[in-house]
Amino acid sequence: MTQSATAVVFESPGNLSLREVSLPDCDPSDCLVEIEYSGVSTGTERLLWNGNMPPFPGLRYPLVPGYESVGRVLLAGPRAGIQPGTRVFVPGSRGFEDVQGLFGGAAKRLVVNAERLISLDDGVAEEGVLLALVATAVHAIKRFGDERLPQLIIGHGVLGRLIARIAIHMGATDLTVWEQNPSRRETKLGYPVIHPDQDTDKYQRVCDVSGDATILDKIFPHLLTGGTAVLAGFYQDNVQFAFPPAFMSEANVCIAAEWQPEDLAVATTLLLERAIDLEDLITHRFLAHDAAPAYQTAFTDPSCLKLILDWRTL
Repeated sequence: MTQSATAVVFESPGNLSLREVSLPDCDPSDCLVEIEYSGVSTGTERLLWNGNMPPFPGLRYPLVPGYESVGRVLLAGPRAGIQPGTRVFVPGSRGFEDVQGLFGGAAKRLVVNAERLISLDDGVAEEGVLLALVATAVHAIKRFGDERLPQLIIGHGVLGRLIARIAIHMGATDLTVWEQNPSRRETKLGYPVIHPDQDTDKYQRVCDVSGDATILDKIFPHLLTGGTAVLAGFYQDNVQFAFPPAFMSEANVCIAAEWQPEDLAVATTLLLERAIDLEDLITHRFLAHDAAPAYQTAFTDPSCLKLILDWRTL
């Protein structure tokens, strides 16, 4: 018998509905998970919402977005190796029968291969939605290599703050952050958060999470010879730069893409051991039946760092 679930559906760019969708049948290695919380990505999901996502495998509308969900296993297949009742992080689902899943995490119930689930303890609740972003931050830092840490972070949204907090946890002491939005310049960890025009220093290691496709022209004048710029944002437009400043600094440019399983393992340890503070990163909460205004808030309110949908009452 076909199972259904209530899901957030992007029917087309700029057109959201909350409606029933059909779940696939569970395979022996699958779990049926009831979602408690899901996060809204202001990077990937914004591009899906406004129709500006570059060509991507499986990109078709209507689609169910989301890859930051936390819930409990309702049913587990005989080869799933996980117990019903376990709280888990869900980085997306196996999809749906009648809509596209990209990445299919924003729904009341999901069918997920057990290998993709990350077990959480019962003390981890809504903050568990941040696990994928923590893994993304870990991966970005690793791109500097040899346990080297960023000295300058560009962008003080949720990902920039996570990179800063993980770097400090790893021993960084000389950290600076650039942020143009004055409402995002507050910090409780002691590092300076300044407007780029205020900075006259040069750095060996710079990590950008601004999403600004022109950012390299701003970085290279602040890069020491042989320095490295890691691009950890997602850039809608072509990334271009003037060659002379890059030539003068003999710059290295690295791309930090999707986190890998080993990054997720490190992120899980950081989360479960409460090694970094996450509480203030979730700034907005909406009930799932208010998904339409929730997504509008996530994409337009500069004070919103991470917004979550609460599915428990749906």
